[in-house]
Amino acid sequence: MKLLVTGGAGFIGSEFVRQAVKKGYNVTVLDKLTYAGDLKRVEEVREKIKFYKVDICNRKHVEEIFSTEKPEIVAHFAAETHVDRSILNPQAFLKTNIEGTHNLLELSKKYNISKFINIITDEVYGEIREGKFTESSPLIPNSPYSVSKAAQDMLGRAYFRTYGLPVITVRPSNNYGPWQYPEKLIPVVIIKALNDEPVPVYGDGSNVREWLYVEDCAEAVLEIVEKGAVGEIYNVGSGIERKNIEVVKAILSLLCKPESLIQFIKDRPGHDYRYSVSTEKIESDIGWQPKTSFEDGLERTVSWYVAHLNWVKTKLRQLKRYWNRVYELR
Repeated sequence: MKLLVTGGAGFIGSEFVRQAVKKGYNVTVLDKLTYAGDLKRVEEVREKIKFYKVDICNRKHVEEIFSTEKPEIVAHFAAETHVDRSILNPQAFLKTNIEGTHNLLELSKKYNISKFINIITDEVYGEIREGKFTESSPLIPNSPYSVSKAAQDMLGRAYFRTYGLPVITVRPSNNYGPWQYPEKLIPVVIIKALNDEPVPVYGDGSNVREWLYVEDCAEAVLEIVEKGAVGEIYNVGSGIERKNIEVVKAILSLLCKPESLIQFIKDRPGHDYRYSVSTEKIESDIGWQPKTSFEDGLERTVSWYVAHLNWVKTKLRQLKRYWNRVYELR
């Protein structure tokens, strides 16, 4: 089976690529290799995949790849993903997540793709104080990032309804694990704590997220590739909810660092209070369940970052250059 993976050098996409190769898929990876992309993430399977450095917004170049590789399935992970960056620079999110997705949908229609797996996020639902979001819950996004992902979501479903393109929509909860770029909560806390620097926490740290280990997420997407019904939407979650402050304290404990490092800072604009998704559908229809406890996943994640500090330092230098460019453009 010929599988084309966009964003395959990213955090979640690369884990999906590694698992897909091990399952025997013929994998082609497309990635722009922005500051957040890194081929080191797929180094262990590099000789078994085809790789193209390409921006999905460049339709001509992407079509050349479709024409050459003739993929049967598209797994669309490529995206701008960081909420804080979307607040400062929303244009990049609208361009990649909407225009780039539109290009892929058009080409998938033209080249008769058998399945288009559209990877979204639980953030498109907005916040929920009690209960869980189901796949039929309304989309009420609250940040430029989640708005762009909601548009991506709706584009995919429109192409299914209007053109009959075999789209499947996947809405995962917060992922964490090895190889995550050091701008998200868990790696930021790990790196700050290792350097004995203040650990920033938005507001009072009471915001709640549902934490899904990246290996479990990639496994779920592969199960959806193989068993998912065309036109359907699947939430992918763990059922593991933690307040941000609880996550921070757990990391500090694993690193034997004092809680006095915690520094509460001004809350993020429009900060969603809580996300939580129901996974009854994927469990009943596909038979998937997460395998990794939060304690085990967090310990494995912390250990990985401690062992890969050189990679982290390189990424932090790239991140500093990125932010310098953003501020120059403002």
